[in-house]
Amino acid sequence: MKTRFLVLPLALMVAVSSASAAGCVKGAVVGGVAGHVAGHHAVLGAVGGCLVGRHLAKKKAKQDKEDAAAQKAQQQQPATPPVPAK
Repeated sequence: MKTRFLVLPLALMVAVSSASAAGCVKGAVVGGVAGHVAGHHAVLGAVGGCLVGRHLAKKKAKQDKEDAAAQKAQQQQPATPPVPAK
């Protein structure tokens, strides 16, 4: 009975904030399975997996943004004309 009270709010949170929860659902699934296999702690694993998944998604988004900015800066650099050989 306790599990139902823990799973229902978690499911509602995922459903309501799915647009801003990048990485949470995938992490929650993996964490839930790992928690269940490790000793019937699926809910705890799902919560931990959600947190880790969200952290990794934010980290990846930041890296992608930095890569895009570096690529844009590299494309905007003026090309230097070749130096004629003597």
